[in-house]
This record gives sequence, structure tokens and C-alpha cells, in this order.
Amino acid sequence: MFFLAKSAELCYDTIMDMNEILKQLPAPLLAWYRENARDLPWRRTRDPYRIWVSEIMLQQTRVVAVLGYYDRFLKAFPTVRALAEAPEEQLLKCWEGLGYYSRARNLQKAANVIVNEHGGAFPETYEALLKLPGIGEYTAGAIASSALAQPVPAVDGNVLRVVSRITNCYDDVADLKVRKRFRNEIAEIFPEEEAAIRIFNQALMELGATVCVPNGAPKCANCPAAGLCEARKRGTWAELPVKAPKKERRVEEKTVFLLFQKGRIALRKRENKGLLAGLWEFPNVPGRLDEAQAQSALRDWGVTAGEWKKQLAAKHIFTHVEWHMSGYVLDAAGNGPSDFFWADLETLKTLAVPSAFARYYQEAVQTLSE
Repeated sequence: MFFLAKSAELCYDTIMDMNEILKQLPAPLLAWYRENARDLPWRRTRDPYRIWVSEIMLQQTRVVAVLGYYDRFLKAFPTVRALAEAPEEQLLKCWEGLGYYSRARNLQKAANVIVNEHGGAFPETYEALLKLPGIGEYTAGAIASSALAQPVPAVDGNVLRVVSRITNCYDDVADLKVRKRFRNEIAEIFPEEEAAIRIFNQALMELGATVCVPNGAPKCANCPAAGLCEARKRGTWAELPVKAPKKERRVEEKTVFLLFQKGRIALRKRENKGLLAGLWEFPNVPGRLDEAQAQSALRDWGVTAGEWKKQLAAKHIFTHVEWHMSGYVLDAAGNGPSDFFWADLETLKTLAVPSAFARYYQEAVQTLSE
């Protein structure tokens, strides 16, 4: 505890305070960004709709994973109005595999607000953006700066890491008060030229994503802020940023059933609230069932087992929970409960089945294709 308190004190009481350090950052940072920025499609546009879509997709998702989805999404929904009018099933199928499906639903909710309350025109101020469903301070700042040239910070994990290290600050970046102070400090150093405003947030994030990286040693030799960085001078980069420890994920065991009959497979729709709300899943029950217990579960559903073909194990990790799944693949007779939907291969491919069931989805497609 003494070490942390002492280090936090050093953040402000040595040489110069946070603002004095940070105000030297824009010029070298922007010069570096113009020379080294990755060529990403959302950086080639000033269209707030396209920038908005990219920012929502990039939440808790790596850039390389987003690229293909971004192009496909904009082809399917090229305008705010097209997104607002899209059937939900089509939207969720287009989002399939990206996870955190509430992001897609909030995109559509916000698109409806833009169409119905703004005549289809994208809001033009940071304050108006904040009123849209699914848009918080970070996303509103990213859109306002990149699309609208408004000097508003967009503070994500990359930015928090960069600023913590440059200023050798040991304050907990999970603390909302600390995040607010970082936002205020960044607002103080925003450039004034329109072209620079549009890229300043991107430059900070790019520095964190490609140089001042989260896992492994920062690439200080390539960093435009190396001469300013207190953590580099003190050798404290590995300790920063400070974050309160996360709670351990709870583990949930499930038994999944792939039930086939007459070229069709059973699915059901999840409830419209909670994890993976409203998406399609293969029938499953809590716990790891042996064959006798699985037989009993089938009887409860009014399903008669035919040939038991194989067992499949899979695991999926969410933010706060892990699913450990064991599965049975079998032929079945009987329609099952009223919420069972029996889909042929063509229909299955149109349904939004979350990646949590990817191993079972692949098996279903392969079996139905034979």
C-alpha cells in the first residue's frame, strides 16, 4: 500500500503536473499518427453513420474481427433508415458471431430515434448524440470528433493506459472520478485545427493499440511520447495502468441436444431479456447429464430418442460467465414442447444462432448437409 500511495503522489509532485506533461503531447502524437496510422475503412469517411457503426462494433472486439463484419453490415444497411426498417432477424443474423447482441439492438433503436425524431438526419452535437440508445460518453466523443470536428475526448482503455503511463499515474482507472479527470485533462490539450480535431482521439487510441500495448512490453522506441513518458523514465510501465481486480467468472454447466428428424433440427428462441436475448439456441438444460439423465430430459420434452450418434464438448467465455457444455447428437421422434422449432438446413442458415453454440451449429450444418 505504501508503494502505491507513494507512486500516486509522484504522478503529480515530480517535475511537472499531469497537464504540464500532456500539453506537450499533441504535436508529436499527431505527426506520428499521420505517418503510421493503420488504413481502416472507418477512417476514410466523415459520415457519422459509418463511424458510429464502427465504434459500436469495436466495443470489446478486436479490429481484425470487425473488418469483415463492418463491410457486410454496411452493404446490408447502407443508411440509418435502412437500419431502422430492417427486420430484427436479418439484423441479428448479420451481427452473428460478433457477440454482445444488445449492441445491434441498440443500433436499431437509435436508428429509429434518428428517423422518427430527427427526420433521418444524424444528430450534430455531442449532447444530442448522448441521448441516443447505446451511446455513452466514449462513443459520442468518437463520433463528435471524427465526423463533426468537435473537440470532445473519447476515453477508452487504450487512452487510459497511455495517459497513466505518460504521467506515471497510479490512480485506479476503473474509478469513474479518475476517468472524468482524464477526460478533462485531454479536453484541455485538444488541438484547434479542424483536421487535427478529427484525428486526435484516433491518434491517442492508435498509440495505445499499436505501441503502448496492453499485453507485453510497450514499443518505446517507436513512441512519439517517449521523451515525455514518466513511466518509461522510471521503469514503471508494467505496473500501469492500475485497475481494481475483476471478479472471477462463474462457471455454468449445460447439456446441449442436437435433435434430428426428417432432415430437420430442433431449435428454440431464448427469452427476450438477459444473456443472448431473443436469439436461437439448440435445446439445452442446466448441468452435465449422463445418458440416463439425458433420456429423462427428452421424455420430459415429449421426445423419443432414436440413434445416439455422438457426444460433443464445447466451452464459451462471456464477460462474467463461462459455459462448459456437453452435448448429445441423436435422432429423435416427436415434436417436443411448443417452443421447439424444427428447421431444415436452408432455414437454419437464416437464423441468428450465437457463437456460443458454434461447435454445435457446425455439427448441425454438416449433418443436415449429408
